Amino acid sequence: MVSDRGGRWGFVYRSRWNVYRALRRKGMSKTKAAEISNEGRTRAGRSLMARKAAKTQQAKGRRR
Repeated sequence: MVSDRGGRWGFVYRSRWNVYRALRRKGMSKTKAAEISNEGRTRAGRSLMARKAAKTQQAKGRRR
């Protein structure tokens, strides 16, 4: 179960639980999934992640 309790139990914003669960289903660790899902809480955070993903794919030589 996803926790919004914090501290030793971890923390994921309630509005981002679906994202967290999806990442966990893909085999991501609890810590990494929580970091990604929490970062996407604001529009600025999602935009930041999109720019980072685009840069990563460009560095790997992938096409759009």
